[in-house]
Amino acid sequence: MPNKIPSSDFDFIVIGGGSGGYAAARTAHTLGMSVAVVDGAPELGGLCILRGCMPSKTLIESADRNLTVRRAAEFGLTAAAGPANIEFIRDRKRTLIADFASYRQEQLEDGRFTLYRGRANFISAHEIEIIPIDGTASFRLAGKTFCIATGSIANVPPIPGLAEIGYWTSDDVLDAPTLPRSIAVLGGGAIALEMAHYLEGVGCEVILIQRNHQFLTGVDSECSEVIEKAYTNRGIRCFLNTKLNRVTQDGPQKRIEYLWQDSRHSIVVDQILVAMGRSPATAGLELHKAHVGLTGGKIVTRPTLQSSQSHIFAAGDVCSPLDVVHIAIQQG
Repeated sequence: MPNKIPSSDFDFIVIGGGSGGYAAARTAHTLGMSVAVVDGAPELGGLCILRGCMPSKTLIESADRNLTVRRAAEFGLTAAAGPANIEFIRDRKRTLIADFASYRQEQLEDGRFTLYRGRANFISAHEIEIIPIDGTASFRLAGKTFCIATGSIANVPPIPGLAEIGYWTSDDVLDAPTLPRSIAVLGGGAIALEMAHYLEGVGCEVILIQRNHQFLTGVDSECSEVIEKAYTNRGIRCFLNTKLNRVTQDGPQKRIEYLWQDSRHSIVVDQILVAMGRSPATAGLELHKAHVGLTGGKIVTRPTLQSSQSHIFAAGDVCSPLDVVHIAIQQG
């Protein structure tokens, strides 16, 4: 006999209150469904608002202004670029992002949905356990349908010595009050290139080390060639088609050993930024208990965004082929 579906507390339960999750909850509410949103992050807002495209563009604007000052002579102007006030740039970013985040929080708390602040994991295909972030006792909820929209986390590959020596991710760069004099950016995707642009633009010495033979893997190689030429002209050293061997301590600095052009190389920098893509944030959801299928860590979905369980949907980075906020919103 099939498993009995428990009496539902909600028509629709969304796990994750970011851009994709909010879009799903909003849409379900307009259809007359009773909706719960479960979000266990320390702050409400989601990746794009708090640690993604919005804060990165805020920092990049400061870098762009500084680059304009550097190029003043090309336009017959006289201007001198002084040292960037990184703490001021960080605080400006915090002010702007707080405005967006507070608006998203208001949207989630305006009464259309029941908001639960806690981490969720599946107990069965129709039940989840919620562990509140305030430390109170866990409890269960049942739903007729679900949407998983928990986003993604920084991918950190197992490079020998990296974990022991320490590293930054984009989260650290976005909220740093000071920056190192020199930094090696590991990766060649959109996040790596944005961070390299910002860091060099405000005065850091930047080295880009990419495993693939081009930047922006999967995009036309001409794009990579243009970026490499432009970055090289700015003084960013670019190493493509490399193999990272290990990371070691070199006094107060960090040494990266890698293969490039069939020979061994090493560089010494003050900090390492790991920007080698992102992984879907599905750990801890206990998806196997709901019989939700995964491939490469991502939730397998049909064109309708239904998972292997027809009543469990997914949206955003947990299932999308491209980790782009506009796609997450559309999927939600």
